[in-house]
Amino acid sequence: MFTQPADHDNRRHAKFLYWQGWALTAIAEYLGERPPTVGSWKRRDKWDQAPVIERIEGAAECRLVQLVMKQAKTGQDFKEIDLLGRQMERYARVRKYLGGGNEVDLNPNLAARNSKPKRRPSKNFISEEQTEKLIEAFDDALFEYQRTWANNRDQRTRIILKSRQIGATWFFAREAFIDALLTGRNQIFISASKAQAHVFKQYILQFVRDTIDVELRGDPIVLHNGATLYFLGTNYRTAQSYHGNLYVDEFFWIPGFEQLNKVASGMAMHKKWRKTYFSTPSSMSHEAYPFWSGERHAKVRGKKSAIKMDISHKALQAGKLCSDKIWRQIVTIFDAEAGGCDLFDIEELRNEYTEDEFDNLLKCLFIDDTKSVFPLQMLQRCMVDSWEIWTDYKPHAARPFGNKPVWIGYDPSDTGDKQGCVVIAPPAVPGGKFRILERIQFQNPDYQVQADEIKKLTDKYNVTHIGIDVTGMGRAVYQLVRLFFPAAVPINYSVEVKTQMVLKMQNVMRNGRLEFDSGFIDLAQSFMSIRKILTPSGRQATYASGRTQAVGHADLAWATMNAIAHEPLEGTTEAGQNIMEMS
Repeated sequence: MFTQPADHDNRRHAKFLYWQGWALTAIAEYLGERPPTVGSWKRRDKWDQAPVIERIEGAAECRLVQLVMKQAKTGQDFKEIDLLGRQMERYARVRKYLGGGNEVDLNPNLAARNSKPKRRPSKNFISEEQTEKLIEAFDDALFEYQRTWANNRDQRTRIILKSRQIGATWFFAREAFIDALLTGRNQIFISASKAQAHVFKQYILQFVRDTIDVELRGDPIVLHNGATLYFLGTNYRTAQSYHGNLYVDEFFWIPGFEQLNKVASGMAMHKKWRKTYFSTPSSMSHEAYPFWSGERHAKVRGKKSAIKMDISHKALQAGKLCSDKIWRQIVTIFDAEAGGCDLFDIEELRNEYTEDEFDNLLKCLFIDDTKSVFPLQMLQRCMVDSWEIWTDYKPHAARPFGNKPVWIGYDPSDTGDKQGCVVIAPPAVPGGKFRILERIQFQNPDYQVQADEIKKLTDKYNVTHIGIDVTGMGRAVYQLVRLFFPAAVPINYSVEVKTQMVLKMQNVMRNGRLEFDSGFIDLAQSFMSIRKILTPSGRQATYASGRTQAVGHADLAWATMNAIAHEPLEGTTEAGQNIMEMS
């Protein structure tokens, strides 16, 4: 039997144990009392008649006094004291309400406030208490590498080269929003396209909605403290009067980066503003590479013979303030995993991507596009801000393209890698432009599921053509698609057909006849991975992605070519021969 200190209030302790569900005999044995004595306490103090508020309030008070009297307090103790103090305030409110009172009884300042004329609440108002909840939710959700970014948020300029899908846009959207709440500073978000920039906005809206149940409104979003959140695509060129902290997403894929950087520098010229650039790598030929490598700084400073800056993964893995006063870091998928990110199955990703794609997307290595048949420079001429220039396309509508015709290209898979599907608006006039409206990637070896995905698109758009690669097991998908779209066209890949498709695609791009949203980075990466190789016999040249076809096959790029191959090679006459007729 446990013994209690001589000065312990057994009567009070017995009451709390009873309210916890203990039997009277068990309480008596535990406290060293006689059962009749405990029963007498119960009757005289009317334990069963005590309201719930009294039971909870008494237990909280006892625990609070115990913690306050503790000599050596831990951080957890202080946190619990703060929590219990707030709880006691809530209990006081409840007692006032039970006695017929109101909030004024607890807070006299409310009487003076309520005597004034009622004012409508400020737009996008967030209270101090709500701000604390947002900060706590932000901090609790961070992986270690994201905490490193947060710890360096006061750096004047940060440049981060990062793996795909490790939560960078998600993190910086939240970081910027918290900064706007705390400091009243404006935040400017720039991406390759307005659609991509609005990913920041969606993350912020969801963060606030899920955490404090507040719906932010407006574009730009103006907070109650005057901070403004701007979401810009290519229209940053007309926004030079804006000023604030700057966040540039996927800057290694933005066409005309030098011009962007000049405008961006003007937006964040004052010393109080911060600039953050982050991206997966593209090609060393991109305009942003000298900015990343430090070569641009050396050139501007006239240091032609300056020592080359070490920008290796080993040097920048932990983050480093470099000699040009720019803080840089490289975060690969392996770094993210070591930092607590458990969202990936890395071995599965190795099977999904070619070795080159894995190195580029997940290990932060730059693409060598000198051997690509679709180099970055060619692709950048096709990249546009679709939300700005495609007035007839409404991506969030039930019928995004109305009743206008579209073509679908599909590249199926049965080897474990991804399937690619694109929706293309064909030229309205002979020789006009193709526009890639939508691209979809998914991984499911079930051919019925693949066919069902295409069926959803035929319900969403006015589809007039579907081109499907039927080489190998792709024929199974084609047979299922024919059940709801009898006009689907099979494409039998051969060296000759693939060559004609690539030449056709190159001709379309060189003549400025292809457009797709600049945010479709995965589509650009898919095209860049295609190279000219020799067939196993060594007698002919063909095209493939990666070192072996078994590893991957640039699904979105081939899906695009499967659709565009429907146009005659000349691209101008109805009588021209199309590629499918040659297969």
